[in-house]
Amino acid sequence: MLGLAVGLVVMVLVAAGSGQVAVPPFEVMGSVLHHLGIDTGPLPTHPQGENALWAVRFPRVVLAVLVGACLGVAGALLQGVFGNPLAEPAVIGVSSGAAVGACTAIVFGISLLGNLTVAAAAFVGGLGTTLAVYWLARSGGRTEVVTLVLTGIAVNAFAFGVIAFLTFVADPQAREQIIFWQLGSLNGATWSAVSAVAPLALVGLVLAASVAGRLDLLSLGEGPARHLGVHVERLRLVVVFAVALLVGAGVAFTGIVGFVGLVVPHVIRMVAGPAHRSLLAASAVGGALVLVAADLLARTAVENAELPLGMLTSLVGGPFFFWLLRRTRSRQGGWA
Repeated sequence: MLGLAVGLVVMVLVAAGSGQVAVPPFEVMGSVLHHLGIDTGPLPTHPQGENALWAVRFPRVVLAVLVGACLGVAGALLQGVFGNPLAEPAVIGVSSGAAVGACTAIVFGISLLGNLTVAAAAFVGGLGTTLAVYWLARSGGRTEVVTLVLTGIAVNAFAFGVIAFLTFVADPQAREQIIFWQLGSLNGATWSAVSAVAPLALVGLVLAASVAGRLDLLSLGEGPARHLGVHVERLRLVVVFAVALLVGAGVAFTGIVGFVGLVVPHVIRMVAGPAHRSLLAASAVGGALVLVAADLLARTAVENAELPLGMLTSLVGGPFFFWLLRRTRSRQGGWA
């Protein structure tokens, strides 16, 4: 945790100071301290330094921290409740549902909430789709993990069909906006976006912390967990709702950012072990660190251009997923 926290602070200072208006890390720290009322450290010497930091860079970096933490914790929750290291937030349809909501608002020109309309539609779509997957997977008052995963796959396929249809009927401008949203980006980060995501992220993280102990008991098996007093069905419902809240709030303003919820918790588990109290906390900090670093690479790798954030995370996460798949299969002696 100490290493991750130090790494995150350093990465935040570097990311906030990087761009066309370069600000050294010590000046970034000095600007933050002065805004906190601590008159120490150098202020940015560039005439546009303060404006670049507080109007553009800090909203983007803070949003990256929030979204990364949400995705990392969501992945750890799903891997814990499914008992499978291959689980990630897209499994239960929250990302595809958010995409359907955003695409619907874009294609039909809905603007009830002004600039926040697309983000609100994405959040509602992600939450609604996740609850629909959970309801469809229930039978006899219970929800089996395999049924939940297969239902999520079916709903994902249907959602991507809806997205394809909306893309087909959209005008060229809306089609371009849909494609850009699905690629993922923090380009539109503002303080209003941060203020909208932060409360939802806080609720989701508190819910995650509240179920950490019960997830440890569930890892013993569903039967032993019940004998130890865990209401397994209620636990799954809380986890699914928390994941929908975390991922829905995250992707609402950034678009789809894949594989963070898969890669980060698995790496943390390899280093720190499976205990969920430490795993969830470390996954939050690790997810924030990964997304801040990925966003820094996205906007600085190519001069005068910004690479899609979702593309970068997928280029790294895809091969990692394949390696994880092969490793898991070899350890289990084959899927049969």
